[in-house]
Amino acid sequence: MNESSKTSLEQAQQEGKYIRKVRSFVKREGRLTKGQQAAIDKCWPTMGLEHNQGMLDFSKVFGNDNAVVLEIGFGMGKSLVEMAKNAPNLNFIGIEVHRPGVGACLMDADEQQVTNLRVFEHDAVEVLADCIPDESLTTMQLFFPDPWHKKRHHKRRIVQPEFVESLRKKLKIGGVFHMATDWENYAEHMLEVMLAAPGYENTSTTNDYVPRPDNRPLTKFEQRGHRLGHGVWDLMFKRVE
Repeated sequence: MNESSKTSLEQAQQEGKYIRKVRSFVKREGRLTKGQQAAIDKCWPTMGLEHNQGMLDFSKVFGNDNAVVLEIGFGMGKSLVEMAKNAPNLNFIGIEVHRPGVGACLMDADEQQVTNLRVFEHDAVEVLADCIPDESLTTMQLFFPDPWHKKRHHKRRIVQPEFVESLRKKLKIGGVFHMATDWENYAEHMLEVMLAAPGYENTSTTNDYVPRPDNRPLTKFEQRGHRLGHGVWDLMFKRVE
């Protein structure tokens, strides 16, 4: 977005005009279970982060200066909790818009006694812009985002040039953007966008995809996919400038 269009957008918003934003998700609330609601009530005061808090100071949020991993769209949070439990020397932040997923994640983290995890229930684009300091993250994770497989919906895919550039600014030099998808067409789209993105370097020795790293847990969904012969594609791009 250039400066003039950005100014026009801001002016229209200030005047109360309705601006339709293309979002990469559809809000599907679902019903909270009693356990999920109880977990939110219990854990949100210590593990929840609010968009209106503004720019975060990670050392205050976590009480230490450990490296920070951020995951966008953690679903029900099972693999995120597992990663946090397996790497107590790292700090993890998860962003998810669906409240039942947030509740499930907090419930699992509470049961596993995971303390190095914080979560947002908010739009990731806004959280990145308003809450995450530049050059502060060691790793960005985006696992199995909505593929929007119909061609007319491809504009809703979250991996787009503007989004990728906003992520790059949040990564430290040498920090990694790790993506995974089980849709080959989306994997090809991700690869095309990332190869054209300035300031990134593909960590793949073949300049395409990488094997699933050990630190990304194999989900039940993935295991079922493997049994059915479905592929999964991991991409890892490092910020170099």
